[in-house]
Amino acid sequence: MIEHTHAPNGMQQEHGYSMIELLVSLVVLMIISGTVMDGVLRLTKTNQTVANRSEMHAGVRNVTALLQQEVGQAGRITLPTGLTITGSIDSSNYTASSTLGMYVGEQLVIDTGTSEETVELTAIDTSTNKLTGTFFNPHNAGAPISVYGGFAQGVVPPSATDGSTGTILKIFGDINGTGNMVYIQYECDINAGRLYRRSMAFDVGVKPPLTPDQTLLNNIVVNPVDPATGLPADCFTYQEAVANGQNYVVDVAITLTVQTPSKDPVTGLYQKETKALLNVSPRNVFNVWQLAGLGITNRVQPTPPSVTALLP
Repeated sequence: MIEHTHAPNGMQQEHGYSMIELLVSLVVLMIISGTVMDGVLRLTKTNQTVANRSEMHAGVRNVTALLQQEVGQAGRITLPTGLTITGSIDSSNYTASSTLGMYVGEQLVIDTGTSEETVELTAIDTSTNKLTGTFFNPHNAGAPISVYGGFAQGVVPPSATDGSTGTILKIFGDINGTGNMVYIQYECDINAGRLYRRSMAFDVGVKPPLTPDQTLLNNIVVNPVDPATGLPADCFTYQEAVANGQNYVVDVAITLTVQTPSKDPVTGLYQKETKALLNVSPRNVFNVWQLAGLGITNRVQPTPPSVTALLP
């Protein structure tokens, strides 16, 4: 006799998944996982693209902002505050409280009121603070010493000896508004892919060597072609004007092209950006150019000999 067993009341028989059902589920899971992973990878690449472009844009924007500020300030002349005459030696020689920031050829304004005059320095003795020049008025101790105007070649013209070029910008003056005059040289080195900035005191004597720590911007590349010349645009171009036979740079154009340090993960190409500042006016140079055009030459300051020595 065959006996049949039955599950107790309240219990149901359990059936497992078949092999086909498991395979179908696995395939569906793999498709969903692959889709999600592809989306994650695409998002990662997009984020890398945005990060690379943002870093590149921020770098070139900050550098061009600095260039605009410093070129605009170029040519400003200054002296420490509170300088005075301390005594007279004779009609051509006076002692001052300090000769800091002064140089031979500089045109100083001595005294105030009816005794005020502009005196061009012909010699300076820094050990005794003696000033030599052509003084027409007598000056008592305590007479203030000031300086006005600006440097005619605060942006050194390309036409000057050892002047600025398409890849090297040379400027000087109280560039940072600190009361201290400096000489600054920007160098656009396409071969090295770097924009350098060398800053030093205007009377430092010897120009420090170019070192990697003076790099202001990395990954610079050749600029786009200038339609006017058919050649890649220079990093720096200059507009010169003449007054009384002297050249003044009254406008500077700055063009920089940079690329990302690594290729775009989406396109496989380097991303590039060109930033152009076409009308950066060195306002101090522009002002003395206007004064010279009006025949007011005693506010047009010559280039200090110490700066001339730094130009080569």
